[in-house]
Amino acid sequence: MKNTMHVVVIVGCLIVTFFLYNKQMGAIPLLLLSFYLFFYGWQKLYHAKNKK
Repeated sequence: MKNTMHVVVIVGCLIVTFFLYNKQMGAIPLLLLSFYLFFYGWQKLYHAKNKK
């Protein structure tokens, strides 16, 4: 379920980027996607440290 949600968020951001790119606002969803991936990676790192 979690993997499905991550794929949906990423694909959704890519679709929004495609449509907003023509209006020269394609950086907005890419910025949001970078924040999402940063916090996702931070969460994975935090859980990996706590398992040790």
